[in-house]
Amino acid sequence: MKIALIGTGKMGQAIEQLAINRGHEIVLKLNHENISEVNIEELKSADVAIEFTRPDAAIGNLNLCLDAGIPVVCGTTGWYDELNQIKDLFTNKNGALVYASNFSVGVNMMFELNRILAKWMQSHNEYGVSLSEIHHTHKLDKPSGTAVTLANGIIENNNEYSNWTLEQNQTHSIYIDAKREPDVVGTHDVKWESEIDIIQLHHHAKSRDGFALGAIHAAEWIIGKKGVFTMKDILFGSNH
Repeated sequence: MKIALIGTGKMGQAIEQLAINRGHEIVLKLNHENISEVNIEELKSADVAIEFTRPDAAIGNLNLCLDAGIPVVCGTTGWYDELNQIKDLFTNKNGALVYASNFSVGVNMMFELNRILAKWMQSHNEYGVSLSEIHHTHKLDKPSGTAVTLANGIIENNNEYSNWTLEQNQTHSIYIDAKREPDVVGTHDVKWESEIDIIQLHHHAKSRDGFALGAIHAAEWIIGKKGVFTMKDILFGSNH
């Protein structure tokens, strides 16, 4: 598989190493310094693009891949206000996109457990829910896309909650405690607490390899497909 790597930061470096170890080839490495110089024909030399950049660059990069007619795996978050427009664009132009707030298999298992637990807790209003996350100090979006996905998973499955907030003690809101600390890959907790006990979902990433490997799996999976997909489609099937 020939990969165009868009984004050469820490995630891009982890993806490059793991992709090579799996026998794939990185045919293009693009970042904010050289992406304006790339032409469509160069991009067409890749079977798939993997995009991990910045929220303000993601939309332009997705459009570039769509114009080149190559499928793209996007791990950048912070641009989802424009997600519906991008979905429509890829659908109308017969493109292929996998997007995810987190490509880790473990985190996506947590997403599913979180939705199930939120549904079960609907009839147990003695419990209140809160989220906490810790990421490295260089992470641009706060809260993270992963934390927002967890919060939305609860909101969609539990009528007690209608939104999320970074402020405590807001009625019908899920409080997200978003911390930024040096050298932390990513930790996420969902806590349901009553006066008598606590039920907690916890995920701690030991390295970036889990995110990188998930993105590579997504790239392998999407070749030959058309449409807009998430990790849920890859891990559980589109009928899940």
